[in-house]
Amino acid sequence: MRKIVHSYGVELDWVEPYAKKMGGEVVGNFVVIPDNINTGTSYFLNCDFGISAFYLDVLYQKQIHFRQVNKSKDFIGIYFNLTEGEAILTADDVANPIGKWGYNLAIVDSSFKYDYIVNSGCSAFALCIFVKKDVIKKYFLNTPSLKDHVTKIFDPKLNTIVKFTRMSNDSYHLLMDLRSKEIQSPTFDLYLKGTIQCLLAEYIERLTIEDIVIDTVNDRDLIEILKSQEYLLGNLKEPFPSIAYLAKKANMSGSKYKNLFKKITGLTPNGYFFNNKLLESKKLLGKKTLTIAQVSAELNFSNHSYFAAKFKEFFGMSPNHFIKQLL
Repeated sequence: MRKIVHSYGVELDWVEPYAKKMGGEVVGNFVVIPDNINTGTSYFLNCDFGISAFYLDVLYQKQIHFRQVNKSKDFIGIYFNLTEGEAILTADDVANPIGKWGYNLAIVDSSFKYDYIVNSGCSAFALCIFVKKDVIKKYFLNTPSLKDHVTKIFDPKLNTIVKFTRMSNDSYHLLMDLRSKEIQSPTFDLYLKGTIQCLLAEYIERLTIEDIVIDTVNDRDLIEILKSQEYLLGNLKEPFPSIAYLAKKANMSGSKYKNLFKKITGLTPNGYFFNNKLLESKKLLGKKTLTIAQVSAELNFSNHSYFAAKFKEFFGMSPNHFIKQLL
């Protein structure tokens, strides 16, 4: 396995070192990587006003272990990731899937260090947005429900900015529309900048102070929550375990566990578990080997009518409609 230790940043001074470590070079706004490592597009852009971006649409030919260690601590990384294939976020030997079927949106302070591994055959599609903290503060100050809490949100002694969650349907469609554009077109940069502004605005407009848990997170806390998520993902066919049981496994009190779980995922433990049951049901239906009733039973739903109703509520279509789309 090839290991690449790299950094990101708004100023884009990371691009040249990153390209060299990948065995490639920088040509204009493209990072050109040898075809035996990956094929496709790696594109970066300075969007001005304290924002830059890295756009990836590549197929990996080799397994690579990336370790992100940022040199600058003055930005927030916002990672929209619709990768398909074997891609995992790792921390202390804990593996969590990222991409289309796992975490597909991460908002992380640049001070955090973490590892991710992509396997050969992995089709990576992601838009990484790097935003100066001062710019994000301005967005928050212009949001009525958030402006009175900006000082606490951005005080590292009181709060750590870290969240691994799932993007909204609106964000998904914005990214799919961007992916349909010809990257060699002279207007692509305009589409990219417009998409970034829309993604940031869409996320912040939906954000309320109820969604933000003011608390600090150390590396140990993050690892324990990731371990807990791994446990829940590995037991989707079972009933939801109790909060007391999960908190004990994480070596936390029940209140601390619930608080940090929601902070990092944006969901309660029960909500995270249930949402992932539904995501797993969609994957199982997509294989076309089980009936709707069999999938419902496999994932321990109380009955298939309840399953169908919750599936439609979550995905905007019934299981029957989803199956018909696959034909």
